[in-house]
Amino acid sequence: MGSDTDLPVMKDAAKILDLFGVTHEVKIVSAHRTPEMMYTYATSAHSRGVQVIIAGAGGAAHLPGMVASLTPLPVIGVPVQATPLDGVDSLLSIVQMPRGVPVATVAINNATNAALLAVRMLGISDTDLVSRMRQYQEDMRDENLNKGEKLETQGWESYLNQ
Repeated sequence: MGSDTDLPVMKDAAKILDLFGVTHEVKIVSAHRTPEMMYTYATSAHSRGVQVIIAGAGGAAHLPGMVASLTPLPVIGVPVQATPLDGVDSLLSIVQMPRGVPVATVAINNATNAALLAVRMLGISDTDLVSRMRQYQEDMRDENLNKGEKLETQGWESYLNQ
């Protein structure tokens, strides 16, 4: 992430990666304040065994694109709501990469989906991760069905006031 102010959002990615048992790093690497560190991190990631990079950034949000320009690895950008523009500036900055510099981008503040996408990418070569992802999806479905049944049984007012 570009700053520690991104951590309240990016912690959700770490929680999902922990849930799936995916080894990961949580670092502050700023495209603007520590460009040399960003360069070293991005150019060495593949040789260090990193397979996917999730980069969260707010405001100008240059980190995901700059990292993507320096590494052959897939990069997932998480636009972080950090300015009066409600994260739209970050979203547009990340999705408007020039041809040849792809950055997969998730919704504003949605580090959860970034991590789930990373798990799916890693699952291409890991059948255990695919099995765990299927279970995660089944659990989400079951949770949603249970909520629907509870709503129908209790009615909307009771459901909201529990």
